[in-house]
Amino acid sequence: MQLSNNNYRKSKQRTQILEILKNTNIHPTAIWIYDKLKSEFPNLSLGTVYRNLSILNEQGLILKIKNGSTFDRFDAHISPHYHLICEECGSITDLDIDINDIINEIAIKVTPFIIKHHKIDFFGTCQICKNKKNL
Repeated sequence: MQLSNNNYRKSKQRTQILEILKNTNIHPTAIWIYDKLKSEFPNLSLGTVYRNLSILNEQGLILKIKNGSTFDRFDAHISPHYHLICEECGSITDLDIDINDIINEIAIKVTPFIIKHHKIDFFGTCQICKNKKNL
């Protein structure tokens, strides 16, 4: 696998972190990733995971999702998309709808700000938490 930025040496841990993110849709935390890698890399530290996530984010290979919770989440699905965020359990799910570029056009008309893109997250209750409440 070729990473997009040559300023960093290739790293087995970084490559594996990227593979883990590409193969999950749960938008995991750094701690979750660390737990997944610990058996493969016994000397791995949580700091190493955070540094590699930061590098991957800087390289544009992953997204860092800041949703106001205690822990950032990470996503290897880097094309523009929206998220559903559960206010009960904190889960994050991709919302499979088209990006609404009309929002950019509206914002451009009402502000002198140079609009490049937008980000929208939808907050509510996921199906699992909804079902738990109905028990």
